[in-house]
Amino acid sequence: MHISLVMTIIGADRPGLVGRLSAAIAEHGGNWLESRMAHLGGQFAGILRVDLPADNESKLLNALRTLDAQGLSVHVQRDSAAPSAASRNLAVIELVGHDRPGIVRQISQILAEHQVNVEELVTHCASAPMSAEMLFHATATVRLPESFPLARLRAALEEIASDLMVDISVMPDHV
Repeated sequence: MHISLVMTIIGADRPGLVGRLSAAIAEHGGNWLESRMAHLGGQFAGILRVDLPADNESKLLNALRTLDAQGLSVHVQRDSAAPSAASRNLAVIELVGHDRPGIVRQISQILAEHQVNVEELVTHCASAPMSAEMLFHATATVRLPESFPLARLRAALEEIASDLMVDISVMPDHV
């Protein structure tokens, strides 16, 4: 029997962190399935999901604890999500606007009000091409409730776009 584990990791960024983590997983029969990792503010942070034989779980957890002494904190949870046969009903939201506090909060409030789940969110700030002004960029993949019209989400986000002074596009995700 195999199990799936979800791990969050964080530590001071330096060469070899992913190598040590992947070695511990491989040494215990684990298969690295998916991950998102990045350098943020001098730290290396990420989330990953692995599959491994259930008999090796405690051995892997012990091996991961040794990484803490090397400055890499690893938190592990069993993947409790049952495989979903539900419709993919995914959409992609892209947003660009002048950077200011509260953009993510206001967008996420609209999503929560409509029971829209954020599957993935990637944000960054960058200088505008023709000026030194900072622009906030966000791309989100979201799961809409079953039978929820994409046009309804688009209209709700467009209502607040002018208040936020951002450009928002909402399109179906054809994955």
